[in-house]
Amino acid sequence: MLRILLLDRDDSFRHQVADAWDLPDSEFREAGLERSPFAVLEEKPVDLVILDADALWHEGVDLISWIRSRRPGTQVVVLSDVNSRDQARAALARGASQILVKPLLPADLVEAARRAGGQVVSARTASNLQTQVLEDMLGDTAEMRKILRVARKVAPTTSTVLITGESGTGKEFFANILHRLSGRAEGPFVAINCGAIPETLVESELFGARKGSYTGAVADRKGLFEEAEFGTLFLDEVGELPPPAQVKLLRFLQNHEIRRVGDSDSRIVDVRVIAATNRDLQEEVAAGRFREDLWYRLNIFHLHLPPLRDRLQAVPSLCRFFLHRFNQVHKRNIASFDREAEEGILAYHWPGNIRELENAIEHAVVLCETDRIRRGDLPDSVFSAPRPFLRLTSQSVEENPRAQLKSLHEMERDHILRVLSVVEHNQTEAAQILGIGRSTLWRKLKEYGIEETDSEG
Repeated sequence: MLRILLLDRDDSFRHQVADAWDLPDSEFREAGLERSPFAVLEEKPVDLVILDADALWHEGVDLISWIRSRRPGTQVVVLSDVNSRDQARAALARGASQILVKPLLPADLVEAARRAGGQVVSARTASNLQTQVLEDMLGDTAEMRKILRVARKVAPTTSTVLITGESGTGKEFFANILHRLSGRAEGPFVAINCGAIPETLVESELFGARKGSYTGAVADRKGLFEEAEFGTLFLDEVGELPPPAQVKLLRFLQNHEIRRVGDSDSRIVDVRVIAATNRDLQEEVAAGRFREDLWYRLNIFHLHLPPLRDRLQAVPSLCRFFLHRFNQVHKRNIASFDREAEEGILAYHWPGNIRELENAIEHAVVLCETDRIRRGDLPDSVFSAPRPFLRLTSQSVEENPRAQLKSLHEMERDHILRVLSVVEHNQTEAAQILGIGRSTLWRKLKEYGIEETDSEG
C-alpha cells in the first residue's frame, strides 16, 4: 500500500486531483495550508508528500529537512509556480526528489505520483536487501541479533554512530549499509581514514580551506564535510585526529557548523557522521589524547563488531557475497567452491577478519581456471595455519561445532530463496541482484530442486 499526501493551498486543485486519483494499491489524502503541515504529517504514516512550494518553510522550520529526519525514506515532490522556482530549486538541494511546475493538470500529477511511488517501492526492496546483507554479514548469534536490532532502529535517524572493532571487521562496510538504510541513501557516502591524512592537512581536508590560507592553497576548496552534504561522512580511525581537528569536529556535532581554514565565516552543512575506531577511546580520554566531550558526542549509539572468529556463521554468506562481487569485477562466472575449499575456509580462524576473507576470495577468483574454486586457488595461509578455532560463539559451542555450519552450497540455496522472496519471485530482478544471468539462475534452481513460477509470467 502506497500512502500519498497532497499539501496545497488551492482547494479546487486538491479536489480535482482527488477525483482523478486512480492509482491501485494506494491511499490518497489531501489537506490545505490553513492547518500546520506538521500536524497533518503526524496524523498518519506517509510514503510520498506532494508539497506546495509555499509550505517549504513553516514557522521558521525547513519542512523537507523535518520530513527527512522524522520520516526517513519518504519521497517529497514540490509543486512550484514561476515565482517560486528559485525556492523549489533549493528544495532539490535539500532532498526533494522532483519539481513539478504549475499550471498542472490533475492527471499529470497522478502520473508523476505513480512514477515517484515506483521509486518508493524500489527503495523498499533495496532496503530489504541491504538488511539481508547486513544479517548475512553479522551472523546468527544472540550478540549479533542485538546489534542488528539497534542498527535497524538507528539507521533511519540522523544520530551519530560510533562503530568499534578490530581492524578488518567490516566497520566501513557496516557504516555504508547504515547509510543505505537511511533517508540519506540518495546522498553521498564519503569515507576517510583519519590516520592516513598528514597532521598538517587534516583540518583543510575535512573542513576545506580559503585561497591563500596556506602554501599551495591556490583556490578555495571544499572539505569532506561539504562534499558529504545531504549524505553521510564516515570518519574511520577517528581516534587518530589531532587536537585542533577534534575541536572542530566537536563544534560541528554541537551545531552543524564548519569553518574553512583561513575563513572568518562559518557555514551550516547537513551531514550525518558515522565514526569508527579500533582503539579504546575511553582509554584515550583517560590518557589525555582524546577529548572527553567529543567522546560523549560520538558515542550516542555505540555498535561493537566482534572479530570474524567469533561469528563463523557469517563466513559462508560473506564468501558468497565476495564471490559475486569479484565475478563482476574480474568478468568471471565462477559458480561456487568445491568441498575441500569449503572445509578449508570454514576451518580457518581468519585473524585478519573480513578484510582477509575478502582478499582470499579475490585471490581465488583470479587464479581459478574452472567453474569452482579449489583448494589451490586459495592463499596458502588458509591451509597452513593451526586450526583450533572451530567454534561459533561461547553460547553455541557444542561437542561437534561443525554440525552447526552449513556448506556454501546450502547457504547459496538459502540466499537465492531469500532474494526470490524479496523480489516477489521476479526471476529477472533476482538474477540481476545475484549478479548472474537468467539462464544461470534457472540452472541453479534446477540444481537445488527449487520449483519456481516467474512472477513475470
